[in-house]
Amino acid sequence: MKTIILTIISMLLIGGSLQAQFTRFPMQGTIEFEKKANMHAILKSEITKDNEAYMTQILDQYKKTQPQFMTMKSTLQFSKDKSLFTPAEEPSSTASRYSSHPSVQQINTVFNDFATHTSSVQKKVFEQTFLIRDSIRNVKWKITDETREIAGYSCRRANGLILDSIYVVAFYTDQIPVASGPETFSGLPGMILGVALPHVHVTWFATSVTDKPLEKPLASPTKGKATNYKGLVATFDSLIKSYGEQARKYFQAFML
Repeated sequence: MKTIILTIISMLLIGGSLQAQFTRFPMQGTIEFEKKANMHAILKSEITKDNEAYMTQILDQYKKTQPQFMTMKSTLQFSKDKSLFTPAEEPSSTASRYSSHPSVQQINTVFNDFATHTSSVQKKVFEQTFLIRDSIRNVKWKITDETREIAGYSCRRANGLILDSIYVVAFYTDQIPVASGPETFSGLPGMILGVALPHVHVTWFATSVTDKPLEKPLASPTKGKATNYKGLVATFDSLIKSYGEQARKYFQAFML
């Protein structure tokens, strides 16, 4: 009996060793993301006492004819010390008839260089394109014990705060030891595979991870009016003075 027990223990130890030996920790690859915008909630948030009469009708009509969630696709390529987030080209949507809110668009192409802790973000703001070169965004994260599986990877939840007031829920995996993620979300001890902004009604979740070498080096975007985040905020502040406080939440969404 003692011999049998020792044999079973040995087999378990060997099995665990082999599993650890063959667990891959990819340092480069491609992640496909889906962004989902809750159109019912977003259109409802557009209703004010000044537009309630016609915006309520628009919301009711939208609910009758359109799905609740608008889905957009994007790609994140990553290497050991760089990442490039690129939105996919999307067909025109009927949602644009009802809202020009940036939450239902894909406005950012994001290049991160983790060796220098710098980023280059090509951002479309209405008819203008900006190229924002600055430090990688610093998110105040608090890691929790909650876990879930995303695209085949075990992920841990972290809660964060951006722009001083916007609550962020992120899920990251240390099985991909690159501190990147979709859009401008990064700064956790592993790849972020899921993000939710509950009060903005938008999520990003990975649908697949391809673990293979990249075909070419990652490169920063180059088109757009050069600025940094401080300059972008100053530009938005001047526009708010022209368009009024109602435009503030639009420009806050452009800062995400």
